[in-house]
Amino acid sequence: MTVHTDTPGTVTAVYKVSGMSCGHCEGAVSGEISQLAGVSSVTAVAASGEVTVVSAAALEDEAVRAAVDEAGFELVGRA
Repeated sequence: MTVHTDTPGTVTAVYKVSGMSCGHCEGAVSGEISQLAGVSSVTAVAASGEVTVVSAAALEDEAVRAAVDEAGFELVGRA
């Protein structure tokens, strides 16, 4: 599990997502996760299957899982 505090008031978490294969996939996952409360930045990389999320506080894994599911992909866990 990768979680670190970058600056006071922010938390960065890296998640593994399966099924992403292109820029459209990255955009779909990023778009859904960015709608979660407190999220300030989302970077999805299809090649590695990693999604980096910066938020005001740690996110509930189930909320992230629901957002990834809504985008049509599967949250494997934290990287």
